[in-house]
Amino acid sequence: MSEEKVEIYADGACKGNPGPGGWGVLLRAGAVEKELCGGEPQTTNNRMELTAVIRALQALKRHSEVTVYTDSQYVQKGISEWIYAWKRRGWTTADKKPVKNDDLWRELDELARNHRVHWQWVKGHAGHEGNERADALANRGIEQLRG
Repeated sequence: MSEEKVEIYADGACKGNPGPGGWGVLLRAGAVEKELCGGEPQTTNNRMELTAVIRALQALKRHSEVTVYTDSQYVQKGISEWIYAWKRRGWTTADKKPVKNDDLWRELDELARNHRVHWQWVKGHAGHEGNERADALANRGIEQLRG
């Protein structure tokens, strides 16, 4: 049996940094789509970018081949390049400071191990359909905080 192929478009947004933040996800498996969004009253843009991908991976019910599209180089480079050195150094940076958002990085690392994940950076606000939808969902997550 082959792995299910899933596309994830994930984005985070923040009104002020820190400030109210939202995350949005478009999951696509063949012709099936699912939208997810949420928010936090006091957070940062980077935390919302990470949370979007975490929530997307949590929504997957079985081992899948996943392509994650993100406009966050922080997420894309962090999970595919920087994380190896962070873990080797005990979650500290090259200048011996604690890795910011290590709680989310650890959770993302754990979730990503359950799937075959390809990390793809896309330019934000450049008309990429999936990314634009994820961005709108992230902003909806902020709006939901306001009731």
